[in-house]
Amino acid sequence: MNASDTFKQLPHKTIERLSQYRRALLICLENNKDHIFSHEIAKIQHITPVQVRRDLMLIGYSGTLRKGYNIRELINLIADIIDSDEGIKVAIVGMGNLGRALINYFSGKRHKLTISAGFDVNPEKIGKTVSGIPCYDCKSMKEIIAKENIEIGIITVPATQSASTAKQLVDAGIKGILNYTPKPVEVPEGVYLEEYDMITTLEKVAFYVKMENERAADMAVKRQSQGTAASDF
Repeated sequence: MNASDTFKQLPHKTIERLSQYRRALLICLENNKDHIFSHEIAKIQHITPVQVRRDLMLIGYSGTLRKGYNIRELINLIADIIDSDEGIKVAIVGMGNLGRALINYFSGKRHKLTISAGFDVNPEKIGKTVSGIPCYDCKSMKEIIAKENIEIGIITVPATQSASTAKQLVDAGIKGILNYTPKPVEVPEGVYLEEYDMITTLEKVAFYVKMENERAADMAVKRQSQGTAASDF
């Protein structure tokens, strides 16, 4: 099995963490740091050093006991794994607040991954640009995606339109979809789908806040009980 085949077997969560590692490493590089230890990466990402070392072992990279990992080398290796040599173009369907925010945020972040087009059905948005990205009529989606060789579609339309939008993207030849709506969509084999539900993510955070509040309340009761017991003597 060659290196390319090995990387294809990487767990999805490892790919996510590699992207997060790169983002953190780029910041370290900007701060004139050239080496980093696994416990430092772990602290930035709020995970364990063991997890960091396991991920980096999976991609065949190791550091030294004295200096840790070479930041620039690690950034370049992660780029070789994640990035396409030719670069990949992205389209956003739904140029509302979220779609425009994504374009503004992502602009210039990754030179191998670029948002090249936006689509909408609103006549007031069609023909306009956001951070230099043109907005086209959804009716021209197939034509524009083929012309621009766009391979990824991001769905930021109302949930009621998510299924039809996904189908339209698939029919246009899109190979990967990121669905930002709370309504799941279905795609055929050969099209990679990632779904991000902000409500579910927020509820996850709320759950852990609830657990922390309950833990703090239990500790308060215990302290009060211990104080009461001590005063009985």
